[in-house]
Amino acid sequence: MVNTLRSLDLNLLVTLDVLLAEHNVTRAAQRLNLSQPSVSIHLARLREALGDPLLLPGPRGMRPTARAQALREPLREALESLERAVAPERAFDPAEADHTWRVAAADYAEMTIVLPALNALREAAPRTRLAVLPLMPGRTAQQAEQGDIDLALHTSGDSPPSLRRRPLFTECYVLVGRTGHPRLKRRPTLAQFCKLEHVIVSPGGGGFHGVTDEALAALGLARRVVLSVPHFLVVESVLASSDLVAMLPSRLVRDSAALQVVAPPLDVPGYEMSMLWHERVHRDPAHQWLREQIAASV
Repeated sequence: MVNTLRSLDLNLLVTLDVLLAEHNVTRAAQRLNLSQPSVSIHLARLREALGDPLLLPGPRGMRPTARAQALREPLREALESLERAVAPERAFDPAEADHTWRVAAADYAEMTIVLPALNALREAAPRTRLAVLPLMPGRTAQQAEQGDIDLALHTSGDSPPSLRRRPLFTECYVLVGRTGHPRLKRRPTLAQFCKLEHVIVSPGGGGFHGVTDEALAALGLARRVVLSVPHFLVVESVLASSDLVAMLPSRLVRDSAALQVVAPPLDVPGYEMSMLWHERVHRDPAHQWLREQIAASV
């Protein structure tokens, strides 16, 4: 079969399809916009490649052989499938789309990127579904390559270099405690900051050291971290119901009435958040639409 395919080109198969429909070289040539001798040459090459006369002279045009009759429907279906495959992509219509989007995100990105985009996504594409999957930084590139996820929401600095990237925003850290916290009536000094009891978010679980501690260590200082949790979602409740404080990304707490935000007494490096995706979906109209919707919402 491989040798047969190598001896044929697409033009020969198109000619055969028309010949099997017309049973006449002249009419086939007219449909194909070719000369009659050219169609005859194509037919001769087809006969040689397939080892069958395919079309024989008859009283009313040409009569297909049994082999040609058997080829007709499979060949037509194959050419129609190929035409669909290479046809220009249709414009994406979100109102009619029924995609299931798969986005990998940690809880911070869920709250600051996915949640703000959700209403617009639902309104524009009501028949679609959105699955938010746990972000697994070590497997993000593999998941995107295999099609397990459409997008990942991740810090730019830790993004796999093999993936496409679009920055969304730059985040900074602020000092947060409950509204009315007695030690946050004004910006604390560095000494006061270090004496406060802090909560830290440790995504890997159990850590008591982060970027704030690195900034303090560079000054020869340390703070009191008394609670470590793996997710941001619980921190707001902890802060609102105690005198603990935390250094948190500003977008996470900017609309919380239960929390008070003050500028920290030291500079702590922030980070950039990005969308990540694989090259295989880069030009897909549906995927382009999804990326634009998310970027417009942040």
